[in-house]
Parts: sequence; C-alpha cells; structure tokens
Amino acid sequence: MTIRHFLTLLDFSPAELQAVITRSIAMKAEHYAGNDSQIFHNKVLGMIFEKSSTRTRVSFEAGMAQLGGHALFLSPRDTQLGRGEPVEDSARVLSRMVDIIMIRTFAHDLVERFAQYSRVPVINALTDDFHPCQVLADIQTYMENRGTIAGKTVAWIGDGNNMCQTWIHAAAQFGFTLRIACPAGFEPSAELLERYKAHIEIGNDIHVAVKNADLVTTDVWASMGQEDEQRERLHRFQGYQVNPPLMDTAKPDALFMHCLPAHRGEEVSHDMLDDPRSVVWDEAENRLHVQKALMAILLENNKR
Repeated sequence: MTIRHFLTLLDFSPAELQAVITRSIAMKAEHYAGNDSQIFHNKVLGMIFEKSSTRTRVSFEAGMAQLGGHALFLSPRDTQLGRGEPVEDSARVLSRMVDIIMIRTFAHDLVERFAQYSRVPVINALTDDFHPCQVLADIQTYMENRGTIAGKTVAWIGDGNNMCQTWIHAAAQFGFTLRIACPAGFEPSAELLERYKAHIEIGNDIHVAVKNADLVTTDVWASMGQEDEQRERLHRFQGYQVNPPLMDTAKPDALFMHCLPAHRGEEVSHDMLDDPRSVVWDEAENRLHVQKALMAILLENNKR
C-alpha cells in the first residue's frame, strides 16, 4: 500500500484539495452544533516542532482532541532527532508508534526524507519553502465568504517566502491569478516563477498588484530564522504595508488575509486587521477544521 503524505499542495489533485475543504466546512458545522464525531478514537498524532508555533500546535492538538484522538508534542529537547539521530531512523521508529505525524521545521528536505521512511502519513506543518496547511485554510475562508476562488485575482504583498510560494502552487491548483509585489531581491523561487508563469504576475509595485484584486494577503517581513536580517528587511520593505487606503484600490468586495502573527505598523497598519474587509480571525480558526479534514482523509487512505 502506498502511503499518502501532504508536503505541498501538489501532493493532492485539485479535486482532492476541494474535497478536503468541503469536508472541513462540514466538520466546522458539526463542531458548532456539538456533533463532533469520534473518528480519531485510539489514534495518535506525533507533532514534531523544530520551529515554535501558537496556531499550528493548538489547531492540530485541539483537532485531535475534538475527534477523540491524542496528540504528542515533541520539541527538539524531547527527541533524539534534536540530538543528531538521522531523520531516516527517527521516521522508522516514530511511524511504528503513532498513526500520523506532522512536522514544523526549517529545511523542506527534512520532511521529504522523513516521509520517505515513514510508515504513516506525514503532514508538512511549515518549512522554509512551503506552508500548505495555512493556504488550505485561507482558500476555505475565501470560499466561505465569497464562493469559488477560481478565476479570481489574489494579490500577495511582501516577501517571496514560504507563504508566497505556497500561494503559487495554489494558483495552479485552484485556477486563479496571483499577482506578487515584492522588493527587488526578495522574489520567490525563480524555478517556481518559471514553472507557473501562466498563473503569475510579478513586479515591485503594490498598487499594480492590488488594483481590482479579489483578495489581498501578506505576511511578516522577517520570518522565523531571519531575525538577524530584521533591521535590513525593515528598511527594504518600507512601502510594502497593507492598509485601508491600499485596500480601497482592490475590488469593493475584496477580502484581506494574514497568516499571523502580524507585526502591526510594519507589513500591516495598526487598523488593518480590524478592518471590515479583514477575515484574519476566521482564517486562523479554519486551520483547526481544515487540518481535521486533512488528517481524516489521510488516515482513511492509510487503511486501504
């Protein structure tokens, strides 16, 4: 039996990604109605964290608990992986003891190698290259508020980081146009830009990117692991702030998203997160439900 993993949005077909979101919306309704199923009864999620987190840990751990399962939090201090054990050996051992594994780390090749040697599904909960769980939640949030994202225009403002690169995958998988505006030298992967050029417009002007967009989204200017670049990035990213006047140039029904945590006064103005066009709190909550749906589908596939 082939084990299915979720390391990028490309691991699922467009129809399968849509199925995850549809199921997530249903699970969200069940949760609000107090009818959470217990489909994770006797199931254990191993959570490997090399990068710290609030939303990722709470959403995965709460999701397992709500559906009758259990989650184990494993920091670098808690595992031999953090003391130099080969990734391949850790994968062989842990995957014999738990039913599904999520990893939040730096190098994307670590989750790829872990998945290669794992006997259970592995989920990428963030690497330096991609953050697919977050963008799934973002797409769900757009669908709940505005319907299908196919054929729409999404504006990405800021760093060409893991979120931006995942939005590139999303543009291809969900069929929308992604306009990227970032400072020179902070573009996403050149290989990704070339491969998905039919879905992407890229430049340095935030006003060109946002004009008549259906969705505007951004992230912090310096991500985790880039703290030594903070001062330089603050200088280079001046002028790349999303604020209400910029949003006024998007479509009248445009939405604003941010994966959080946000640095108010930097990539977003102090009032943008609380603007009526902002759906950041719904977006954050949807991490919980979309990850429950994703885990359910991966566990069901692993039974076959």
